[in-house]
Amino acid sequence: MSHLLGWLLGCVLLGAGCDWFPSLFPESPRWLLATGQPARARKILWHFAEAGGADPEDSSEEESSLATATELDMLGAGSPQPRYHSILELRHTCIAWRNGLILGFSSLICGGIRASFLRSLTPSEPAFYQPYFLGAGLEAIATVFLLLTGDRWGRRPVLLLGTLVMGLASLLLLAGTQYLPEWTMWSLSVLGLLASQAVSALSSLFAAEVLPTVTRGAGLGLVLGAGFLGQAAAPLADLHGRRGFFLHHVVFASFAILALLCVLLLPESRGRGLPASVQDADRLCRSPLRGGRPGPDHLPLLPPTPRPQ
Repeated sequence: MSHLLGWLLGCVLLGAGCDWFPSLFPESPRWLLATGQPARARKILWHFAEAGGADPEDSSEEESSLATATELDMLGAGSPQPRYHSILELRHTCIAWRNGLILGFSSLICGGIRASFLRSLTPSEPAFYQPYFLGAGLEAIATVFLLLTGDRWGRRPVLLLGTLVMGLASLLLLAGTQYLPEWTMWSLSVLGLLASQAVSALSSLFAAEVLPTVTRGAGLGLVLGAGFLGQAAAPLADLHGRRGFFLHHVVFASFAILALLCVLLLPESRGRGLPASVQDADRLCRSPLRGGRPGPDHLPLLPPTPRPQ
């Protein structure tokens, strides 16, 4: 519960900082352009240029800035009023809503299953700081792992590998609690906790790359919120001693296997441009895991969205 309260307090402070100090937390120019606000985008880009040490008297930089301003004026010529979008617009898509739902589901599982791995690592009553230091250290290792493999192997294979390791470690801990030696239980718990940290971080990164710009902030917030919602289920593991822990472990281990199948439906975002509109995000199709050009998404259970006549 303390994690959830800390996250809520951080969101409140961040929102207050965005309102009180707009120069420290400027709005995204890409989102402003996607929603038809080129004047604000130009102002923020000028602020970035001045902060980067651009010389206003340089002729080449002046020509470049004039060309950029002209392009921004052309982009906003046909839309004088800003066009704001709601996350509920994804309901009318075929692929975009599915991608967001799968990534939110993965984040929920990672947040909930960590309590099972931490309980297996510290079966007795640990010192109050030990789980936090252990989780922070493994999260740092998971971040380094993603930095080394995310661009080389691709987002979807790494997410698939992390979900597979997390599910297998959870099932082995569930089945071999009374039969496996202590060092094997400890190794599986560390491996599962490391995989859950990596999958959680990669789910957020993946969501930022496949969700459209016009609703990326809301979609990413829902994915992150799903992870904290999973962490809120951690006290269930302490209900009635080991019975609550066993039920908690069974539920999230089953969800991890289900998430493993759902990850196969995700597209690969490496090397692709960020989708600006909802229509662009709905055109992100799956590609084979071994490479190749992405083809059409032939899914009999998910027919294409009918176009209005």
